[in-house]
Amino acid sequence: MQALLLAGGLGTRLRPLTEDWPKPMALLGNRPWLEHLIVMLKRQGVDDIVLAVKHCPEKIQQHFGYGDRWGVTIRYVVERTLLGTAGAIKNAESLLRDRFLVFNADIIQTFHLRPFIEGHVRRGGGVSICLTEVEDPSHYGVVEQDADGRILRFVEKPRPEEAPSRKINAGIYMLDKAVLADIPAGKEVSIEREMFPGWIRKGVPVYGHDTEGYWMDMGTTKRYRQVHRDLLDRKLDLPVSGTEVERGVWIGENSEVHPGALIVPPVLIGNRVTIGEKAVIGPYTVIGDDCRIKSGARLMESILWNRCTVETNAVLNNCIFGHGLTIGTRHVMHEAVMSRIGVSYA
Repeated sequence: MQALLLAGGLGTRLRPLTEDWPKPMALLGNRPWLEHLIVMLKRQGVDDIVLAVKHCPEKIQQHFGYGDRWGVTIRYVVERTLLGTAGAIKNAESLLRDRFLVFNADIIQTFHLRPFIEGHVRRGGGVSICLTEVEDPSHYGVVEQDADGRILRFVEKPRPEEAPSRKINAGIYMLDKAVLADIPAGKEVSIEREMFPGWIRKGVPVYGHDTEGYWMDMGTTKRYRQVHRDLLDRKLDLPVSGTEVERGVWIGENSEVHPGALIVPPVLIGNRVTIGEKAVIGPYTVIGDDCRIKSGARLMESILWNRCTVETNAVLNNCIFGHGLTIGTRHVMHEAVMSRIGVSYA
């Protein structure tokens, strides 16, 4: 089975983390989300992967290469200009099989694909969309279906009392290649706002498939924090790296935690990390690989990517820091999001 992963977005709502880093490569439990996704796809029988990339494509290509390490074959198609979701699919047309999956690669999900694939084949192909239910449909395009599951229309951001359902597009599709003839080449085209409604009007069979599992668009810093809370609370069923040395405390290989440090679970500590005397770590804190947390530092509800240094007696509360940053001695930061490019505050 083949999958096209749409990984070219600019990730503007996660800036500054994504100024010089692809959004699907944002770390989730010290591992790029895109890597989690590829591992899950391989486990479900998807071993032919096409990556549609644009923003910082070299960082994705350098990490994954041709996919040998994960037991998959990876090929790349680079957008020279912004093409939107449908335009990106059209741009990859020459690499696609007659029937293929499509994933918005920045959406966190843990769906089982086999029923979705079988349903698409059973219905005779065309277009199939994974659907997930949300509590408040007023922020999304909501699906209206007939009794057989065929999608009749999308209702954009309805009031809760006017919504035809609480089902929304989960960002996973299965397409027959023939439908790509309707997408204009070389133009910015949205599959959600233009092609799905257009195919419905044209009479192309567009079906929705209900799915169960975790779903979260990590497109904002608030949601990115929430995804990590869900991971540490084990509401998000992804592997947690390291050894669980006590309930809710995972520590990676070759890391050293001073016996005088205090770890308040849940906490994930990466590989080759050092934590100094009288440091207090947690709760809900994730520390990336090769980080240095000096004596007396205090980290609460914070996420550090790899190679960060927190100097003596610094305090971080509800912060997110990109790769390779240093926080100075006695600095106190609350609700900051930092990268080498800049800083923002919630």
